[in-house]
Amino acid sequence: MVVTRWGARFMGRRFPVAIGRGGMTNDKREGDLATPRGVWRMVGGGFRGDRTTPPQTGSIPVRPIGPRDIWSDDPNDPAYNHWVTAKDYPFSHEALRMPPRLYDLVLISDWNWPVAEPGKGSAIFIHQWRKPRHPTAGCLAFAPDDLRWIVARWTPRSRIIVR
Repeated sequence: MVVTRWGARFMGRRFPVAIGRGGMTNDKREGDLATPRGVWRMVGGGFRGDRTTPPQTGSIPVRPIGPRDIWSDDPNDPAYNHWVTAKDYPFSHEALRMPPRLYDLVLISDWNWPVAEPGKGSAIFIHQWRKPRHPTAGCLAFAPDDLRWIVARWTPRSRIIVR
């Protein structure tokens, strides 16, 4: 899938996509709100089982998101840029189970993962958008039906190319 600031192309189809509020960057930094340019894989994800049915995911393993599931975005955390299940977590993190429907289906990219370099950006996900083309904090966001269509056709050889 090729992604530019104007949209995405995958399997002969075009999709509107939301990117980071900070645009696209070649030098991703934690908190810059930019989408990193590069070639990514989708390596896993989650879904809100209390809100939606498990998605058809082709080759991407997904699991239900529970009330204690978070993503560490603290460069000082040994679990930086990883999924953590915890209560009262002492490091900065993002809740994966949230009231907005953004993460009803969320896919994890391999940007700065699994071996994370502190400060190079975390939580670069592929998820549902808040509203059409509304900027993200650096992720890629799609209309819910488009995201499910893409994910159902994803293969182990598929890549996201952000230009």
